[in-house]
Order: sequence, then structure tokens, then C-alpha cells
Amino acid sequence: MGKGRLEAFSDGVIAIIITIMVLELRAPHEATVGALRPLLPVFLSYVLSFVYLGIYWNNHHHMLHATLRVSGVILWANLHLLFWLSLIPFTTAWMGENHFAPTPTALYGAVLLMASVAYWLLERAILAKHDHDSILATAVGPELKGRISTLMYLIAIPAAFLRPWLAGALYVVVALMWLVPDPRIERAMSQPRAPSTRSDRDDS
Repeated sequence: MGKGRLEAFSDGVIAIIITIMVLELRAPHEATVGALRPLLPVFLSYVLSFVYLGIYWNNHHHMLHATLRVSGVILWANLHLLFWLSLIPFTTAWMGENHFAPTPTALYGAVLLMASVAYWLLERAILAKHDHDSILATAVGPELKGRISTLMYLIAIPAAFLRPWLAGALYVVVALMWLVPDPRIERAMSQPRAPSTRSDRDDS
């Protein structure tokens, strides 16, 4: 099964998610700089979520670029990831409009945590469909950044009820960690590889 439709569908969904988010930025009725001040939390939450969606789109693009074929399991794993990403506009708006109140900030972190788990499951599903010496399998090593990110989410979610600013700071730190795309796949694809002697697995 080819990967073209999976890539196109995923790109379209992420583009729609970003569009929904930006529509939540409502222009103030007054034409003064002071009228923008109450919108600052909404704008900051939008910027943070835009960066997160950009990170997911970038890494998703690199991972699918190294993917040779997809299966039904991969399609469902991809939909699982898109489900959690589609909740980001809601949690972003709730958190921003309530000035980073504890419950919305905690829920925002929970959605980010589940999106990271969904991405990991998608990566595992793709790896299971490819040989152990495939480009993706060669590029993906110890997931240190992923484990650190998960730990930060697990700290940030309960911290939101005590120190919402600390939870927000941890979300920013995780975003900064992933801001630069993972170069491992690009390096693996740039290296010459010998033709595989294994036959392709069944794509059903």
C-alpha cells in the first residue's frame, strides 16, 4: 500500500487544525494598543500550539519520507495521532481565554502527552512493517528526547494545579527541545545503502 494518500491526508488535517486555531484570534473592537493587552494570553497560547503543530508536521514528514509502505495498522495509528492533534485548538483556546488557569493548562498538557504517545505508537507501527536494516530503523535510536519530554509532561500536568506558570514553562522547554528537526533520518537517507535481499512483507 502506498503512502501518498496518507501524507496528503495528514498534511490537510494539520493545515485545517492550524486554520481553526487562528480563527480563535478575535480582533478587539477598540483601535488602541491597550485593547490588545487582554488578548496576550490567547496569542501566546496560539504561538505555543503553532510551534507544536509545526514540530509534529516536520517530524511526521521526515518519518513518512523514510517509510516505504503502509498498512491498515499504520493508517489507524496515524488517525490516532491526528485525533489528539485535532484537540489542540480546543485546549489552546480554553487555556488562553482563561489566562492559563490550572485546569485548562493541565488539560493542554494531557493532550500534548497523548499526542506524543500517539506519535511513538505510529513510529512503532511503521518500524514493525519494515526490515530491521531499513532507513527508519537505522535512524531511530534511543528515544532520549522522547523520554525526557514524557517526563516533563507528567510533571507539568499536576504542577498546573499548583504553579500554572511552571507548567507553561515546561511546555515551552519541550517545544524548544524539538524545534530543530531530528537530523537522523536525513543522515540515514543521504548514506548509500546496499539493496536489501529480503522480500517485502505483506501489506495487508
